Amino acid sequence: MIGATVPDPEYVAARRVLLDALEALGEHRESIVLVGAQALYLHVGEGDLAVAPFTTDGDLAIDPRQLADEPRLVTMLEDAGFEIAIRPGTWTLHATLNPTGIQIDFLVPSSLAGPGRRGARLGPHGADLARKARGLEAALVDCTQVQVSSLEAGDSRAFDLRVAGTAAMLVAKFHKISERRDETHRIQPKDVLDVLRVLRFEALDLLGGRLRLLTRDSIAGEVTRASRSLLVELFANREGLGSMLAARSVAGLEDEVAIALSCEVLTRQLLEEWW
Repeated sequence: MIGATVPDPEYVAARRVLLDALEALGEHRESIVLVGAQALYLHVGEGDLAVAPFTTDGDLAIDPRQLADEPRLVTMLEDAGFEIAIRPGTWTLHATLNPTGIQIDFLVPSSLAGPGRRGARLGPHGADLARKARGLEAALVDCTQVQVSSLEAGDSRAFDLRVAGTAAMLVAKFHKISERRDETHRIQPKDVLDVLRVLRFEALDLLGGRLRLLTRDSIAGEVTRASRSLLVELFANREGLGSMLAARSVAGLEDEVAIALSCEVLTRQLLEEWW
């Protein structure tokens, strides 16, 4: 990770289980994009926040347009010691292999996931393998090939994998936070802080340019345009839900007022670049 010191042990374990999943996927890795916190931290590292990057899971987006019918993914995961923990889409290694209970979520952008409310319809792979997630469409467009490797000495595993870019991750984060705004206890502190990490780390003119391109994309355009309104609602004011939750998440570590103001100022700068 760029700028990282010694990562949290649970984050190290999360990377290990992620690599276990990638190893199990075999040739299907070509249809996978790494999303979520592990994708974000590969780009921005720790940033300059007092709260260190932290995650105990892994998120993998499936591009169903590239997913082959065979071999069956469910069988491959089960043969590698994975079992479904929450239907649909959440998998974990058997407890004897994964005492920490770290989970891997398989996700499919909602617009490509077929009918139904939660489970992604993936033909012969079934409807329990992955679940729908609105906002991930941008990750199929804004992504780059990155080598994802172990954080542990003695583990030489590394996989070349598509990793979602920061613009795509912002789009996904805005939708995720918005979907939970009526149940704020379900919004994880890392989600709002990860938005601030990106705003502090990235050159906002370049980030705005990538978001402009996404708004015109045939797959990512609709969710990206919608996410701009969510950004305004959540972070463009120091009293917006996202700004307030970010401030609350650093209580005792940083100046809460300064964090809320930082969300507002950086968001407005980004909006000027993203027109």
